[in-house]
Amino acid sequence: MKTLLLLFFIFITGITNAQQLDNFVKENYNKIDTTITMRDGVKLYTIIYTPKDSKEKYPFLMERTPYSCEPYGDTNYAIRIGPNPGLMKEKYIFVYQDVRGRYMSEGTNLEVTPYIKNKSKKQTDESTDTYETIEWLLKNIKNNNGRLGVYGISYPGFYATASLLDAHPAIKAVSPQAPVTDEFEGDDVNHNGAFFLLDNFSFMNYFGKPRSGPTKSYESNLFKYNTKDAYQFFNQLGPIKNTQAENYYNHKSSIWNEYLQHDTYDEYWQSRNIRKHLNKITIPTLVVGGWFDAEDLFGTLRTYEAIEKGELHNNCKLVMGPWTHGAWESAEWKQYASHDFGSNTSKTFQDSIETTFFNYYLKDKDSFNINEATIFETGTNRWKSYSSWPPKKTTPTIYYLNNDGILSKEIAKTTDSFDEYTSDPNKPVPYTAGIYGNRNNDYMAEDQRFAYSRPDVLFYQTTTLKNDLTITGPITANLHVSITGTDADFIVKIIDVLPDNQPNFKNAPKGFQMAGYQRLVRAEVIRGKFRNSLEKPEPFEPNKITNIKFNLNDVAHTFKKGHKIMIQIQSSWFPLIDKNPQQFLSIPQAEKSDFKKINIRIFHDNLHQSNITIPLNTIEE
Repeated sequence: MKTLLLLFFIFITGITNAQQLDNFVKENYNKIDTTITMRDGVKLYTIIYTPKDSKEKYPFLMERTPYSCEPYGDTNYAIRIGPNPGLMKEKYIFVYQDVRGRYMSEGTNLEVTPYIKNKSKKQTDESTDTYETIEWLLKNIKNNNGRLGVYGISYPGFYATASLLDAHPAIKAVSPQAPVTDEFEGDDVNHNGAFFLLDNFSFMNYFGKPRSGPTKSYESNLFKYNTKDAYQFFNQLGPIKNTQAENYYNHKSSIWNEYLQHDTYDEYWQSRNIRKHLNKITIPTLVVGGWFDAEDLFGTLRTYEAIEKGELHNNCKLVMGPWTHGAWESAEWKQYASHDFGSNTSKTFQDSIETTFFNYYLKDKDSFNINEATIFETGTNRWKSYSSWPPKKTTPTIYYLNNDGILSKEIAKTTDSFDEYTSDPNKPVPYTAGIYGNRNNDYMAEDQRFAYSRPDVLFYQTTTLKNDLTITGPITANLHVSITGTDADFIVKIIDVLPDNQPNFKNAPKGFQMAGYQRLVRAEVIRGKFRNSLEKPEPFEPNKITNIKFNLNDVAHTFKKGHKIMIQIQSSWFPLIDKNPQQFLSIPQAEKSDFKKINIRIFHDNLHQSNITIPLNTIEE
């Protein structure tokens, strides 16, 4: 959704293409600023770019956004339109709309507007607003061919998904990209009940500001926030209730209020889970995401999964590349963190997949022949195609935690065997090694040696791999734990340990050392009280051995010969996620005195076999 990183990528790409294409938009398109009236009388501000060449009929390509469809005014042209430069040159009728209650549109904005099934003629949601917008466009914009495509990244990706429900017959192609999908289970706001504090605190300072009516700019933020050290800032801030202090949110943001009020998977969150409505979807759909997306990796994978489960004869394709949030639309994406991909992966996607997808379904141009899943495999830096995702030809393989930090396929033969650490909320484990005011966007592939050396982080690793080992699909953590408190968080990391003779990558910064690098491949958190149900949290019984089992998001990665696989386990990931008091209570209501230091044991004996299951890809498709 939901950070300004998305806007950053679009801005950088826009500047680059503006330099290359000069005044292409103004020279080749006419611009219309208008409002379109919805069924309840609310007017949505809409900007339309129509090709000046009127010799043929064009399809519509639409993005609905809460981030402004500026620039406003008939004579003010955008420097770039459409998802990528290739589609802009192809010429479509490009449509941008401020969604209900945002910027220049009337009405009230709802956080990830719930879909209303069997709605009355007076009820509205994003599907009705999309439908009525399309009706108006077909009747009022000349030289259209009667077809329309919808696309969007992040929050606009959610609106693209919503267009699939009660869809207008003119919709012939939809591309939800990193779509916000379920904000309690795995997207921007919470992961398995753990609140993502860092991103949301800064994002809602801008996005959550109320307005009195349509506006071209929200101007200043709700409060001043300009720290150089987020770890120190949030550690000093204390309990999350302090975010409502007079100099911060002060109950002024309705969405922030809702976040703190709804700290279980109640009706508020359940009604916003669009996955459960994605059945019988037959419209050609291209779901796109990135392996290093810190915001909506869950939403991408689970949106595709829901469409696949909901309709046997669907036409849905999945593309997963080595990208951060929205980076597939950047002008160039060859590197990330310490990864060098060896090619411009964003251009490959734009030219070979996205442009051909919309051209084929909206213009009957050329062909669109890709497999069910087009996947970039990290470690080998190869694009691969699969007939299903996850691939059918994988072998779930269990690796067991053992004594002396060993990760092995062998089951422990000992009894009453465990490792122990102390989790102190006043000294939480940082999510990143450096000092940053905002999120370190490289953290999803960062060297984990900074955590490896902490006494409150456990690690287990294999012996040196004798052959390449490829994993494709979801990972399952299965822990047997005991704690001295009544709640705790558990973060599980999958790490690729590079050999001690690993050379540095090209243009590595001075002092950088790839030898022995512990590169993060995937990590996930679960708030322990939600181990059995997101809806009904349960306290732990102190000192009782308890099972916690949860999934990490999918991966497509090859651990190369000579590398090792490492698992790290910890109980804080700060300030990426908020502090857990480690007592069973409503965390948004917790006082400073509620935060307790506890001891945590991870068991790995013949009766309590803590382990991790990884999907080994043994046969190439």
